[in-house]
Amino acid sequence: MKTLRTPDERFANLPDFDFTPHYAEIANGDGGTLRVHYLDEGLPDANPVLLMHGEPSWCYLYRKMIPLLVAAGHRVIAPDLVGFGRSDKPAQQSDYTYARHVAWMSELLFDQIGIRRATFFGQDWGGLIGLRLLAAAPERFDRVVLSNTGLPTGDGKLSEAFMAWQNYSQTSKTFPIGNIVNGGVATKLAPAVIAAYDAPFPDDSFKEGARIFPSLVPTSREDQAHHDNTIAWGVLRKFERPFLCAFGDSDPVTKGGEAIFIRNVPGAIGQAHTTIVGGGHFIQEDKAAELANIINSFIATTSLQ
Repeated sequence: MKTLRTPDERFANLPDFDFTPHYAEIANGDGGTLRVHYLDEGLPDANPVLLMHGEPSWCYLYRKMIPLLVAAGHRVIAPDLVGFGRSDKPAQQSDYTYARHVAWMSELLFDQIGIRRATFFGQDWGGLIGLRLLAAAPERFDRVVLSNTGLPTGDGKLSEAFMAWQNYSQTSKTFPIGNIVNGGVATKLAPAVIAAYDAPFPDDSFKEGARIFPSLVPTSREDQAHHDNTIAWGVLRKFERPFLCAFGDSDPVTKGGEAIFIRNVPGAIGQAHTTIVGGGHFIQEDKAAELANIINSFIATTSLQ
């Protein structure tokens, strides 16, 4: 497996991103290793809040939320998925599979960092991967907060907005990461922030993971992820720990997607699910403080002994 690594200087002087990088070596699934990056802020002995990003962003997405979560006394862990941010980037689209993404994060979070008593927050692919991790080891998680994500099995039809995005990712001659993120917010981003989302990708050869990601979402029962996600739903249908949905009202891709969780996850019953007004797909950009406060309040009111 050929792997690319973004030069460190690409991450110098990014706006509002004064965090210490942490790295771990994990198996790449092809006989070699990958260097994976994550942020680890706050008190090391505190129960962790795990923040997982999606496509085509990286942990920079959480820069405005992390200080608010740390100030409330939490340890915050925010990894960069393989192919994104400071993490290594396999050079071929065929190197990336849904199962490999789950395995990569499982080794990082369970085997190396060893998270337990965690509050999981996932958005976009952060939810698709994180919920699979939850299903594999539910005992490691105290609660869940989801925003603008899902866990599709391929049994149902996905939104027209998503199918258009999937087609664009495979057919567009250019794939402007920063502008893609900018197009997914309700409030426009500053040029320096757009550049920060472009930083991990010096040229198109670094974007193969970002390009293929939409095609890894299962859209039929024949998809290789259908079986694994169906099994994961079996775990979620028995998950009784607190489970909260806080979706944005301005995301055409996932709007209304919280309903399946609220209907099917026992831990979601009676929770104060909310729709965040003015929250686009990348809700962490639009409503960072509101979202962090929702997470802090949820932790404070659902403490487990």
